Amino acid sequence: MPTYVINEIVITEPDRFQTYADQVPAILKAYGGEYIIRGGAPERVDGPEPPHRLVVLKFATREAARAWRNSPEYLAILPIREATSTSRVYIVDGYNA
Repeated sequence: MPTYVINEIVITEPDRFQTYADQVPAILKAYGGEYIIRGGAPERVDGPEPPHRLVVLKFATREAARAWRNSPEYLAILPIREATSTSRVYIVDGYNA
């Protein structure tokens, strides 16, 4: 079953954040992940205002998503994201009809 990592991000230091964002694609690819949404311009339809940036990643399984998130490569750059933004991150199973 596909699994998605959803990250709602408010960037506080765009220039420094970019050094993190530039490194993520190669790590993501190495762990079998792909971008579904990267940035964009969220438009509020209902509820509170959306975050500045929304990222949705797709993995084949929850285990693959966790392997990426806990990988040494990703953990090495995570402090940059944490210092330059605030985030809410979720791992969510997809739907199989």
